[in-house]
Amino acid sequence: LRFDEKVRVVVFKSQVKGVFCAGADLKERSKMDDAEVGLFVRRLRNLMDEIAALPVPTIAAIDGYALGGGLELALACDLRVAASSAKMGLIETTRGLLPGAGGTQRLPRCVGIGLAKELIFTGRQIDGQEALAMGLVNHSVPQNSEGDAAYQRALTLAEEILPRAPFAVKMGKLAINKGMEV
Repeated sequence: LRFDEKVRVVVFKSQVKGVFCAGADLKERSKMDDAEVGLFVRRLRNLMDEIAALPVPTIAAIDGYALGGGLELALACDLRVAASSAKMGLIETTRGLLPGAGGTQRLPRCVGIGLAKELIFTGRQIDGQEALAMGLVNHSVPQNSEGDAAYQRALTLAEEILPRAPFAVKMGKLAINKGMEV
């Protein structure tokens, strides 16, 4: 995607109704030794960094659960659209873990340090309406009978971006991302 000049916007969605991404398979992870866990977390973090570094806008269409690494995937995207009924949370602390794929860095940039600490410390799950109120998502929409309301809104948002000058959009993303690091 990084090198395909025809790609102008990327929308991330799930093929599983009611779930955006439920995060890591903790049963699988419990069978890993320390070295394997370290490699797993590094690879996951690298994947999220690669998504965040895509030169085109990325939109997460959250039509269901986005928990742990699933929310970290959404946080790696530039924009997030959620169904009002979606459930989101960095729930790792409820499992004796720490968000390891960038959530501890990206969540405070979205919602502020105090709220990010509260959400991570408690492992609380929030819905799409709460996520909108705190600035975690750009849009919250009522879920439809097909279960893809967030995806439909994400497509509308992508269609709004598409007519803009591709170079200007890419440079705008780069300038914002670099400015956030200073």
